[in-house]
Amino acid sequence: MTEPSKVIHVRNVGHEISENDLLQLFQPFGVITKLVMLRAKNQALLQMQDITSAANAMQFYTNVQPSIRVSWVTPSVWYTLLGWNEGRNVYVQFSSHQELTTVDQNAQGRGDECFQALIQYQLRQSAVTARNSLQGRNIYDGCCQLDIQFSNLDELQVNYNNERSRDFTDPSLPSEQKGRSSQEVCMAFNQEPGQMSNASAIAAAFGGGLPPGISGTNDRCTVLVSNLNPDRIDEDKLFNLFSIYGNIVRIKLLRNKPDHALVQMGDGFQAELAVHFLKGAMLFGKRLEVNFSKYSNITTGADTHEYTNSSLNRFNRNAAKNYRYCCSPTKMIHVSTLPQDITEEEIMAHLEEHGSVVNTKLFEMNGKKQALVMFENEEQATEALVCKHASPLAGLAIRISFSQLQGI
Repeated sequence: MTEPSKVIHVRNVGHEISENDLLQLFQPFGVITKLVMLRAKNQALLQMQDITSAANAMQFYTNVQPSIRVSWVTPSVWYTLLGWNEGRNVYVQFSSHQELTTVDQNAQGRGDECFQALIQYQLRQSAVTARNSLQGRNIYDGCCQLDIQFSNLDELQVNYNNERSRDFTDPSLPSEQKGRSSQEVCMAFNQEPGQMSNASAIAAAFGGGLPPGISGTNDRCTVLVSNLNPDRIDEDKLFNLFSIYGNIVRIKLLRNKPDHALVQMGDGFQAELAVHFLKGAMLFGKRLEVNFSKYSNITTGADTHEYTNSSLNRFNRNAAKNYRYCCSPTKMIHVSTLPQDITEEEIMAHLEEHGSVVNTKLFEMNGKKQALVMFENEEQATEALVCKHASPLAGLAIRISFSQLQGI
């Protein structure tokens, strides 16, 4: 039997499975430091930060068959995202490697640099044909292997025809602007050029790119939330929801419009994440409308709640990790900061008033008790998060976030 290792060997990794899919399987168990896709063998090597994290993952997947479910297509093609709507089982074991070396990483058939692109076809079937014909092919003999996956974007918005983007249906587009300078990017994140900034955490979280649908150029920090349930919402519940996507500066409920609120985020990128992932989310029987506000900030006053110095702001520490976990509301929540002697029954009793709990899983990671709780639908999970994040359970303030795992 192979001895425990930081490196996990994953088999049956089809071409429709992306690096991001594998990361979602293992990120709940700890920090992933390296990932090598062995496309020619339909395998992958994944290195956790320590043996304990790898052992926790292996222990969990001993009882649960890891399966990657991918979604239906759009006319756009994305070179690192999702594929079909049928799941594929993958099989995991400790690797004989104790550490991934440069030689191992070069086995991917590509260097450390990974170039990505989006291509939109006129017809959905054309995108399907392109992927089926080109997936896994090399651009040049023996190198530059294509990893083509389907995007969750419906449309590409191209504003310029130049070496970075091109709209083949509109040759009249200008070519002047070719992206922001590094100074402009730093300014967008409220940092001086050359400083260690929020941009560093973003780059670390997303591998130098950005999630599909996120431009990274927004500089509006304040978000307008409407169609709230005024009988059940308050500032702290909004904080619990929006703090998943960034630090909260202040929140104001609009007294003349009881179903409206303003939320000021730490910077424009965090506000863009909140708008992107929360638009249309269900909460307390209402479908939220989330848009950028015309106000650049919320004026301090008696009717505003300040959160600048709140210890519950998630992005003051481990910002890169928190960015990686940003997603739309899911049926599954991840509960941490639990007492060591907690039971699944106690967790269910604490959360079940918010909806039907389908399944729970209590596990230990880095010596700390954590849990996954699956509800019947996304709205119930969202209600549990906004009502019970930072609530006391057996003397500890628990932390709750959405999990991107598909099942327990």
